[in-house]
Amino acid sequence: MKRMLSGIKPTGRLTLGNYIGAIRNFVAYQDDYEMFVFIANMHAITVAQDKAELKKNTRDVIALYLACGLDPEKTTIFLQSDVHEHAELGWIMTCNSYMGELQRMTQYKDKTAKGETGITAGLFTYPSLMAADILLYDADYVPVGVDQKQHVELTRNLAERFNNRYGDTFTIPEPLVAKVGAKIYSLQDPTKKMSKSEDNPKGTIDLLDEPAVARKKIMSAVTDSLGIIQYEPEKQPGIANLLTILSSLNGEEIDHIVARYEGKGYGELKKEVGQAVFDFLTELQIKYHEIIKSGAAEKVIKEGNEKASYFAHKKLMKVKKKIGFQIF
Repeated sequence: MKRMLSGIKPTGRLTLGNYIGAIRNFVAYQDDYEMFVFIANMHAITVAQDKAELKKNTRDVIALYLACGLDPEKTTIFLQSDVHEHAELGWIMTCNSYMGELQRMTQYKDKTAKGETGITAGLFTYPSLMAADILLYDADYVPVGVDQKQHVELTRNLAERFNNRYGDTFTIPEPLVAKVGAKIYSLQDPTKKMSKSEDNPKGTIDLLDEPAVARKKIMSAVTDSLGIIQYEPEKQPGIANLLTILSSLNGEEIDHIVARYEGKGYGELKKEVGQAVFDFLTELQIKYHEIIKSGAAEKVIKEGNEKASYFAHKKLMKVKKKIGFQIF
């Protein structure tokens, strides 16, 4: 069985975009792949984090993973910082990365272009740690959003570079981008990704939003003045975004939804999307609260950490031997 790995940073609250673009796919993949899914809390501290918020967000991610349908019998769920091999291989990958490669990575490039100050060295080098996250487990595939493919490309380059220098060591991973829902956009500015760091709360639906509040956000979503319901992301990004959300939640093909809405207005579409979001969040949050009360998350992480550590330790020992760290 092929192996797949991915993770989510516990910065801010998880959004509907995180679910549709990532977690939903993790759940689907776990029946066909050996899944490793982690909470990327080491990546979270590339910018300063409040201690209490980071702890709460981390617990919430674990509980929401489970509430969304990740099965610990099929998927290894673990906490990145509890597996020290990530940091060790991260340093080795940093030493195999070139400055020019890291300067081209999106987050660093965007922040420097905006003239931001106080950019940490961690923000500059974190793609090397991300490569280590993937390579530790010999992942064949990495499910990513369309704007994250460059991280997998860097990982592939680093793996090939290491293999050429030291001999066959790492599996070369492939990025896997979902055809529908790979990227969900802000409800208030549908040209921008729905983000946990969204400035306008009306633009983002958090998975722990009150369902009625989320429905209201859908009803106030920005559309356009064309008055035609069609899937045209360039001409009608707001409508395309609503169609993508509805298709992702109810499993109906976008073409079928568009056909159903021939001659109908935006208000009717928003009403259906709003109800689909309301129903989804209501069911999800019932499961989330049950998991929080039961203490299941702690048990899942303990067992997941142990399994992840087994694989990570084996790979790191092989790497250390290859580069000359083991002298006896």
